[in-house]
This record gives sequence, C-alpha cells and structure tokens, in this order.
Amino acid sequence: MGGQAAGPIPNDQHDFAIWEKRVDALMVLCSTKGFFTVDGLRRALEDMGEEAFETMTYYERWIASVNQNLVEAGAYSIEELGAKMEEIGRRGETYGEAQGG
Repeated sequence: MGGQAAGPIPNDQHDFAIWEKRVDALMVLCSTKGFFTVDGLRRALEDMGEEAFETMTYYERWIASVNQNLVEAGAYSIEELGAKMEEIGRRGETYGEAQGG
C-alpha cells in the first residue's frame, strides 16, 4: 500500500499468461479510445482497498479497474456484463469445448 514498506522487489522475470497479456492490451485499447485515463484506472485501484492488494494478483486488480472504468464510461452495464458472462460460461470450461471439440 502506498507509503508502507513493501520489502525487496523481485527482479526475476516471469512469462505472462495469455489472459494477462490480454488485460494489458485491453487497457491500452480502451484508454486510447478515451474510455478512461491512467488517473481513472489508479482511482479505481485505490478504491478497492487494502484487501484487494492482499488477495488479488496484479492483473486481477487491473482487469477489475478496467471493468469499473468501462461501466462508469457507459460502455456496458453490470447487467449486460453478467448476461455475457453467463453466455460465455455456457460455452464450456475450455477453449476446445467452446469450439465444439
């Protein structure tokens, strides 16, 4: 949390999961289209509170922030998001299932 001692920063690199790369791309695309600013993203991150920083990964927090900003910008509603998530959930657990294989 801001201003608190965090300990050493790990310098080792890791390979990002595809969903993490997609979160990063989504953030860039949506900010370029004017849905939010870096300040808007930071505000949503800070509004999450300390528990989010203790329990969520970096990209989990970022996608939550992107989502909050897109809802606030009117890109979609919570209800529309819920309906789409249910639709996608019915496709299957894996990419192969979703493709009918």
